[in-house]
Amino acid sequence: MKTLTKTEKAPANLKQYIAGKWIEGGSERQVVSTNPADARQVLAQFRCADKNDALSALAAASQAALAWRNTTPPARGRILAKAAQIARERAPELAALMTREEGKILAEAKGEMDKGITLMEWFAGEGLRFMGITAPSELPKNLLYTVRQPLGVVSIITPWNFPWAIPVWKISPALVAGNAVVFKPASLVPAMAVEIVKIFEQAGLPPGVLNLVLGAGSALGDTLVEDPRIRAVSFTGSNSIGQRVHGICGKRGAKVTCEMGGKNPAIVWDDADLELALGGVVKGAFGATGQRCTATSRLIIHEKVADEFQSMLLSEMKKIKVGDGMNPAVGMGPAVDAAQLKTDLDYIEIAKTQGAKLVYGGRHLQEGDLKHGYFVEPTLFEGVTPSMRIFKEEVFGPVLSVTRVKTFAQAMEAANAVEFGLTSAIYTQDLTLAMRFADEMEAGMVHVNSPTVGGEAQVPFGGVKRSGVGEREMSKEGLHFFTELKTVFIDYTGKRRESNLY
Repeated sequence: MKTLTKTEKAPANLKQYIAGKWIEGGSERQVVSTNPADARQVLAQFRCADKNDALSALAAASQAALAWRNTTPPARGRILAKAAQIARERAPELAALMTREEGKILAEAKGEMDKGITLMEWFAGEGLRFMGITAPSELPKNLLYTVRQPLGVVSIITPWNFPWAIPVWKISPALVAGNAVVFKPASLVPAMAVEIVKIFEQAGLPPGVLNLVLGAGSALGDTLVEDPRIRAVSFTGSNSIGQRVHGICGKRGAKVTCEMGGKNPAIVWDDADLELALGGVVKGAFGATGQRCTATSRLIIHEKVADEFQSMLLSEMKKIKVGDGMNPAVGMGPAVDAAQLKTDLDYIEIAKTQGAKLVYGGRHLQEGDLKHGYFVEPTLFEGVTPSMRIFKEEVFGPVLSVTRVKTFAQAMEAANAVEFGLTSAIYTQDLTLAMRFADEMEAGMVHVNSPTVGGEAQVPFGGVKRSGVGEREMSKEGLHFFTELKTVFIDYTGKRRESNLY
């Protein structure tokens, strides 16, 4: 992200979407979105929203909320189903946009499109499953049941690393639950955010039910968290901002869920299928350039197979071609921007100064056309101990650290020796060890003989410790976050009743 100069022109002028209309942002600040594989390519520009735009979006959502609440859940679900259909038709085009805007390779962008569409379809079906429960009452001739009702207006704040899937898995349940939404995406991926809103608009979503504000979190974030009209906030991003969002919402009693990253371990045991583990570790560590909260950033390996597995890993890492994700021969794209590239390179230097041994990679790649992008080699460190920052802190880049252990107790101690707890993996043929790992691992998600990455629409997504606070996302839990539960007692005796039940 950079400031637009007078001589630059962008091919797309993006606008805010408020009350069903596309309007210019009220701020004087302009932002351009460039291709991280070649920063000379300007993809889009926009004038940032200001606080008044955010307030207008909240007013539009508040005005639209009642009619949307009174729209039946099946009807709301059908709009989501239509949006999923439109997205599926446009998937190749949108995947290419994602690669140009965020940097991930085209195959990964296509996979993200598929995942987001599946989520839309799943939540569309929830319009027909929007159910409470009935329960037997202690009293005769009493009907006792629960219903789920929308909260009203909610704000959704999303990061840049999954510019399609994360907004979709937040917006879809919020809408099908009957809420009006104000959506603020990361400024690095504005074009995809605009296309998401256009899809819902084309699907028939009424004006004001979904509003989009583009701009810096520093200018808009407080309004979208502090305003009393906001009944819930769904946030994915950094720990520092997430903790602040959580604190503000807690003080005013608003619902909040914050997903804030991970430092995820993969344990490779001495009885593991090493070929299977190799594929999972490579995908987990270097897929999406390591820029996902579920990335495998720590490899904890039994010393008996460490040399063999590390040799296999090096061989695979050397095959990874780094470059523009639109090239089908490329296996890893760029960092998203100059700031993230600097973070990657800074952590590599910190690891070296703290005594970790650089086995492979670590260079800022600038040969040929790569000099115009933000490229770093896939990087491997060994001899990493729990006291090192590379072991403890989230890099959000293609950097994997190796720690060798002798016993399962040592492996679990190392796996849990961080402040994060999002996801995890173990590779073993020993069912007892696998079950012990599932029991003892301090993480919201556990994988056995599969990578740390990934999730499915029908099961919860989220972490523990510093990885997340609030309710889980996706699945029924993701829908329930955007509702409030009401219990209804109906006494149909038709006469006065004396009871000491309460």
